Amino acid sequence: MDRQTLSIMKACEVVGVSRRTIYNWISAGKVEYVRTAGGSIRIFADSLWRSPGVPAADAQAVPVPTHAAAVQRNT
Repeated sequence: MDRQTLSIMKACEVVGVSRRTIYNWISAGKVEYVRTAGGSIRIFADSLWRSPGVPAADAQAVPVPTHAAAVQRNT
């Protein structure tokens, strides 16, 4: 099974955070990512919703909303 990936901008839209926040999460190891052959970063969608400290293999699959309006976050 292939894991779904999102561009940085799409991840921002889906989760409702800024690009800087996504880059901070990458640096802190809070999300998993892969670099493409062209050097772009793709975020693994399932790592955006997993609990901190839970490996992605143990996390339950969460469907990715089709657009940012489908996600509401309580902060």
